[in-house]
Amino acid sequence: MKARIFKNRKAISPVIATVILVSVTIVVAVAVAYWMSGIAGIYTRFEKIEIMSVSAIKGSDGNFTITMQLRNTGSADATIHSVMVNGKPLTEYTPAITTNPVLGTTGLTIVAGGDDQLQVLIDGDVFMSGTTIEVKIHTAAGMDYPRLITLP
Repeated sequence: MKARIFKNRKAISPVIATVILVSVTIVVAVAVAYWMSGIAGIYTRFEKIEIMSVSAIKGSDGNFTITMQLRNTGSADATIHSVMVNGKPLTEYTPAITTNPVLGTTGLTIVAGGDDQLQVLIDGDVFMSGTTIEVKIHTAAGMDYPRLITLP
C-alpha cells in the first residue's frame, strides 16, 4: 500500500528545480552585496572642501577682508581646524589677522554637502595692496586647501 501511494506522486521537474535554485542564489547574492556596500560605505567616507569663490576688499580703514565661499563635496563632515597665511599659523599674526567666525578650539564644521563662508580679516599694516598671499585652510582630518589671493 505504501509503495502505491509514493508511486502515484509526482515530483517537480529538474528544470523547475534548477530555476528555483538559481533564483534563490541570485537573491542571496544581492542581499550580500547590499550588506557589504553598507559596511564599505562606513569606512570609505571622506571630506573634500572646494573653495567656490574668493573675494578680497579693502575697507576705508585700510584693512582687508577676504571672503571665501566653501562647499563640502565629500561624504563626511569637514571641520576647519586652522588657517595659515603664507605658511604661518594665524597665531603668529595675532591680533593683526583673524577669522570670522573665530575658529577657536572647536573649529568650523561644514556638513557633507553643505556650504559655509569663512572670512579672513587682515590689518592693513601687515600687507600692502597688490601683495599676493597664500591662504591655506587646514582641516581636522589633515587635509590642506590652499588659495592664492592678490590684495586689492
